Amino acid sequence: MGLGSTGLSVARYFHRNDIEAIFYDSREQPPGIEALKEINPNAVPVLGENANGLLASANRIIVSPGIPDSNSLLADAREKNIEIVSDIDIFVDKAAAPIAAVTGSNGKSTVTTLLALMCKSAELRVLAGGNLGKPALDLLAEEKPDYYVLELSSFQLQRTPRLPLEVAGLLNISPDHLDWHADEAEYRAAKYRIFREAQAVVFNRADENAEQHIPNGVPRLSFGLDEPAESQYGIRLEDGVEFLARGEQLLLSVHDIALVGRHNQSNALAALAMGSSMGLDLRPMLQVLNEFPGLPHRMHIVDRISGVLYINDSKATNIGAAVASVESIDGFVVLIAGGDGKGADFGEFAKAIHHRLRCAVLIGEDAPAIASALDGLAPAHLAENMHDAVRLAASFAEDGDTVLLAPACASFDQYENYQRRGDDFCDAVAELKA
Repeated sequence: MGLGSTGLSVARYFHRNDIEAIFYDSREQPPGIEALKEINPNAVPVLGENANGLLASANRIIVSPGIPDSNSLLADAREKNIEIVSDIDIFVDKAAAPIAAVTGSNGKSTVTTLLALMCKSAELRVLAGGNLGKPALDLLAEEKPDYYVLELSSFQLQRTPRLPLEVAGLLNISPDHLDWHADEAEYRAAKYRIFREAQAVVFNRADENAEQHIPNGVPRLSFGLDEPAESQYGIRLEDGVEFLARGEQLLLSVHDIALVGRHNQSNALAALAMGSSMGLDLRPMLQVLNEFPGLPHRMHIVDRISGVLYINDSKATNIGAAVASVESIDGFVVLIAGGDGKGADFGEFAKAIHHRLRCAVLIGEDAPAIASALDGLAPAHLAENMHDAVRLAASFAEDGDTVLLAPACASFDQYENYQRRGDDFCDAVAELKA
C-alpha cells in the first residue's frame, strides 16, 4: 500500500522472491507507477480512492510509512483481522546479519550515518538504510554485511511487531508527526518500542522516562551533554576546554569535531555509545568525528555575504530540530521557517527561540500560525516564497548575524521534499551575489 520509495522497495523484494501481491495507491497517478511497471511488468496496480473488494483476498498489508493508521482501508483491515505491518517487519525476518537501529525526533540521520562510517573505519562491512537512504528491503539484495545499520521512524516502529536488534539507540523525543499519530503519547510509545527486544540499549539521559522502558537486565549506555558517570558518555570541561568523554576519560575536544552545533555534540556522543555497544574501538570512531562534516541540508554553511552567515538546515522538519539549530548559533539569528507544521503547537517553539532572533521570516502553509506564536516576542514577517524570504532576511540581517533556514515544518506544502527546499534556499542565497 503506497507506491513511494518504500512501496517500490517492497515490489523489488517481492519480484526477486516470486511473491504475488496487489499494489495499491489511493492516488490516480502516483509518481512510482512507471517504476513499478519496470520492476514487474506483470504487476496490476489498483489506483484511486475506490478500493472496494481490495481486502477480499488479502492476508497481510505492507504499508508505506507516510500512510497513517487512521486511513479508512486500514481501519477496515483491522476489523477483518488482516495483519498490518511495515517493510521493516519483512526485513528483520530475513536479515542474516546483526542489526543496529537508531530512532529519535531529531538527529537520527546524522547518527545513523556516523555509526555506519565508524563501522567502515573499523574495517567492517556495513549496509545502512531504512528511513535514510536505501529502503531496508533493498539492502537484502546486496552481499551479506557484518552489520546492518537502520534509521527507523515512529511510523515503522509502530507497525513492526517484532524487532530483534543487536543495539537500539533512542536519541530524543519531542512532539512530532501529530498529524499521523493519535496523540503525543502514541508517538512516544512508538519510539520506545525500539528497546523491546534489543540485546543492548543506548539512551539519552535528558529523557527522564526512557530508562523505565528498557527491559530488565538489558545492558545499557547513556549519553548526554552533562558530565558522565563511569563508563557513560558526556561532556567534561578540562582547563577551560570542553571534551567528549567516557566517564573521566577525555576522548576528543569539541573543537575537533567537524560537525557544527551543540546538538551535533550530542549526536557524536550517541554514535560513540552505540559503536562501543557494538564492540568498535575508539580510534576509528574518533577519526570519523574528526572528519565527517555532516549531511547535506543539515547545518550546512552556504555562504558568508557582507558579514552575514547563511546556513541551510532544511532537514529541521520539526520544532525540536529547529530549536536545536537556533540554539547552536552564536549571535543573533534571522530565522526562515514555515511549511506544513504537521499539527504542531508553535507556542513552545516561540518561547524557546524568541530571545535568539533578530526576526523571523515565514513561508508556507503554517507561516501565519508561527507569526501568531511569535507575536509580542519577536518581529515576524511573511514572505511569498523562499527567494522572497531570503531577500527579506538579507535586508534585516546585521553584521555578525546568521540567516538560518530551520523550517520546523515539513516541506510538502511547497516542495517535493526537504532536499528541494534546501536547494532552493541555496539558489536564493547565490542570487544575492548576482
